Amino acid sequence: MKTSRRKFIQASTVLASLASVQKLFARDKTVTKPIVISTWNFGVGANAEAWKILSKNGRALDAVEAGVQVPEGDPKETSVGLGGLPDRDGRVTLDACIMDELSNCGSVACLEHIVHPISVARKVMEKTPHVMLVGDGALQFALASGFKKENLLTPESEQAWKEWLKKAEYKPIANIENHDTIGMIALDSQQNFSGACTTSGMAYKIHGRVGDSPIIGAGLFVDNEIGAATSTGVGEEVIRICGSHLVVELMRQGNSPQQACELAVKRIVKNQPKKSKEIQVGFLALDKNGEMGAYALQKGFTYAVYSNEVANKIFEAKSFY
Repeated sequence: MKTSRRKFIQASTVLASLASVQKLFARDKTVTKPIVISTWNFGVGANAEAWKILSKNGRALDAVEAGVQVPEGDPKETSVGLGGLPDRDGRVTLDACIMDELSNCGSVACLEHIVHPISVARKVMEKTPHVMLVGDGALQFALASGFKKENLLTPESEQAWKEWLKKAEYKPIANIENHDTIGMIALDSQQNFSGACTTSGMAYKIHGRVGDSPIIGAGLFVDNEIGAATSTGVGEEVIRICGSHLVVELMRQGNSPQQACELAVKRIVKNQPKKSKEIQVGFLALDKNGEMGAYALQKGFTYAVYSNEVANKIFEAKSFY
């Protein structure tokens, strides 16, 4: 049931080194906007959907929402949306956030029964005075906003949960689909950023657990003057350092996106020297010049890039270990 992120999702996907993609987006080169980047191999399908909007001079906000809806609605993706692996009580709970170029943001956490939490998060951003709604309140808001209540626990994910119950051991494995997120950042033709982040969280977590994905500044942060960043992996460690906000602030201080991602990962290592060897955390960032950065604790963190220069390819990030 568990599927490694290292598997390519289609034969045409090309795995390349981080050095090669950075060469394409060097700081002294003007990158033709737009550009969209996203975490993991399933970012390819998400990027393709986002590109339909970006390539027609559409808004980055619309692109990232449409993009991450692809894995959210795919029952075969066991770490996002429909088909996500449940908590230890057998309940599928979803977290998501979205942020635009004006610092508007919306978020939902521990949301059940809704396939596209990213769209509920956007409704929170646009239709309420709040940033985050959680649990039953988020569900009530979604239903009142016209979203359909559905069963998110697929037969495959239910069977995997029942197998887990036999031993009930909670040991997340790095780069396996039990704690992976899709984080997406887009820079549109108007040079405006938006980002989205959505997940079903750690498989077999305690009911009510919320990771970094729906938390602005942890799983996602957008600053239209500087750039944007997103994260994936064990959210608790990202929350401890306000990871995505940290990456953007490091870019504000003059660090490249790559340097900023590396410094954030090293902060985790410094704080958790023993634990960091056993878990995965990755950061992905993009600045106003179109330069990107990616770095992770462990090998195996991949991300997808779609621009006028790169036709939706997968790259593997460098890692600390």
